[in-house]
Amino acid sequence: MFHKEGQKIIITTFFLVVAAVLVAQYYIDVEWIRFAVQIAALFLLIAILQFFRNPKRLVSPNFDEILAPVDGKVVVIEEVDEPEYFKERRKQVSIFMSPTNVHVTRYPASGTVTYSKYHPGKYLVAWHPKSSTDNERTTIILHTPKFGEIGYRQIAGAMARRIVNYAEEGEQVTQGEDSGFIKFGSRVDLLLPLDCDITVKLNQKVVGARTCIASVRPLDD
Repeated sequence: MFHKEGQKIIITTFFLVVAAVLVAQYYIDVEWIRFAVQIAALFLLIAILQFFRNPKRLVSPNFDEILAPVDGKVVVIEEVDEPEYFKERRKQVSIFMSPTNVHVTRYPASGTVTYSKYHPGKYLVAWHPKSSTDNERTTIILHTPKFGEIGYRQIAGAMARRIVNYAEEGEQVTQGEDSGFIKFGSRVDLLLPLDCDITVKLNQKVVGARTCIASVRPLDD
């Protein structure tokens, strides 16, 4: 299954590829050149299809866990001063998505959307330290039953040119449901309470709506 955000691009690419294959077949006489053009066109279509894939992932919501909002690799685990909404220290876990990853963003927890804001910005590479504050991005805050308020931030990368965010303030959302999409390379930052337990490590590969990023710290800790 493919994400709805890719529908127009997939259809357009399909017709362009068909046209390229037919033009090459009838107008390019040199066999190896004709074959190379046709293979390149088909490769482009396959690349677009795999980028917009949207695998279904059924989730039994767990209020004690924060799940990965996206597929990718953990590139940052640190405490930061969050200036936009919390205005206090938070644990930040950042997940980098390469163009080959599934780019669907999913709600990391169930709760109520209390804040959702889009910020235009630059297109620094997604792993740049200033990408969290300087790049095009959206900030979403969820009020959850066990963690209180948590945040996540969709950040455009050097290749990304459009962030799609479905979260609306006041909306009740469910862990694992589709919350948006980032086109062509990006990163997502999770902004979590200091008293939660981070359950992933740097450079670990995570799967959206599958991998536990953080859990509630036991009361006796």
